[in-house]
Amino acid sequence: MRGYSSLAISVFLAICCLSSGVSAQKKIDSVHYFIDVHHMERGKVTFAAVAAAHVKDLAIEKKYNVHFIRFWVDESSGNVYCLSIAPDSQAVIKTHNEAHGLLPYQLYQVTGGPEAAAKSGKSYFLDVHELGPGKVKARDVAAAYQKDLAVQGKYGVNFINYWVDEKQGRFVCLSQARDSTAVIKTHKEAHGLLPVSIERVRQGP
Repeated sequence: MRGYSSLAISVFLAICCLSSGVSAQKKIDSVHYFIDVHHMERGKVTFAAVAAAHVKDLAIEKKYNVHFIRFWVDESSGNVYCLSIAPDSQAVIKTHNEAHGLLPYQLYQVTGGPEAAAKSGKSYFLDVHELGPGKVKARDVAAAYQKDLAVQGKYGVNFINYWVDEKQGRFVCLSQARDSTAVIKTHKEAHGLLPVSIERVRQGP
């Protein structure tokens, strides 16, 4: 999956809106970010198989006004994460269903932060924080993330982005590090909010 910055996505949407005669702001407001999670059988998932399924998603995503941005795979746990923009969650589900039939176990509507550049030679990690419905605000996660950025150099971590699901009270962080311990130490020193899970993942192209 090709990576796009938040700015690039906004520009893409604005161009599409202007060409269709709809106001850019109205169109941008009508789409949302989603992270969907697929729990496959442990040890039975390969990056190549997920990449092939992703190609099928891309082939029909326009039918449902979905744009898949990126995916991550943890082959050891069998977990797959997809980041997309869509008008609603059903559009994401319909795309997956028609493309390959692999439906997500969880689907979060999220907001994200400004994306940092990835660095070569470091592993990717996704860590998930679960605080409970009504207990997470995007502004508070943004403030905590800034604290992570202030500390990350000490532990050799590169935080790339985060996504917040205020309704369900969870947020997900994407980072690069030498190991998961470095990510946890950064969170602990920066703000004390430790993840309920952290996975080394392979990011789709």
